[in-house]
Amino acid sequence: MNFIEFRKQFFELGCFSSNQVYAWRETFDKNNLTRWTKQGHILRLRQGFYAFPEYLQQPNFAFFVSNYIYKPSYVSLHSALAFYGIIPEAVTQITAVSSLKTADFQNAFGDFSYQQMKSELIFGYEQKPLGERSLLIATPEKAILDLLYLYPFYNTEQEIKNLRFDEDFMQNELNVERLMEFAVRFGNKELEKRVGILLARR
Repeated sequence: MNFIEFRKQFFELGCFSSNQVYAWRETFDKNNLTRWTKQGHILRLRQGFYAFPEYLQQPNFAFFVSNYIYKPSYVSLHSALAFYGIIPEAVTQITAVSSLKTADFQNAFGDFSYQQMKSELIFGYEQKPLGERSLLIATPEKAILDLLYLYPFYNTEQEIKNLRFDEDFMQNELNVERLMEFAVRFGNKELEKRVGILLARR
C-alpha cells in the first residue's frame, strides 16, 4: 500500500478509524498502520483510532479528537469553562462527559478524561465551528451544572468561590433561566442547593 495514496484518501478527515480504512479497502493490511505509526506518518489516538501529525499544529484540534475517539461525548467541565473564559486556569487535560463508562486516554494531542453520566443527563450541548470542523461542547450553563453535579464537594460558598468564575460572565452573560431549567432536569435536590449558593454570590 502506497502511503501517499492512503494520505490523500484520509487526510482531510483529520481523524480516522481502522474501520473506515477497511471499509475503503477490504484487503488493507493492518500492519501498514503499525509501520506508518512507527515511522511517524500517523499518530495513534487509542486502539483503532488515528490522526495525522500535521494536525498537532492546529489550534483546539484536541477538542475535535476528544469528540471523535469516545462517542457519544461532549466537551464539558473545566475544559468547557476555560474555553468560554469562565475560569482563569489554562486546562491541560481535555475533560468531557459521556453516557459510556468513565475513561482516560493519552496521546500526542494530550490527556483526555471522560466522566460518566446517565444518558438522560446528556443534554445541554451544542455544535460550535472549529476551523473546518465542528465541536460538541456544553453550553456555559450546562458545563457549570456538570461540574457541580460530578464534583459534589463544591457545596459551600468558599468552595464555589475557589472556582474563581469570571465576575463579568456571572453578572452579565450567565443565562440564569437556562441554568435553572437545566438544573431541574437533573432531578437532584443537592445540586439545586449548590446552584443556589452559586447564584447567591452574584
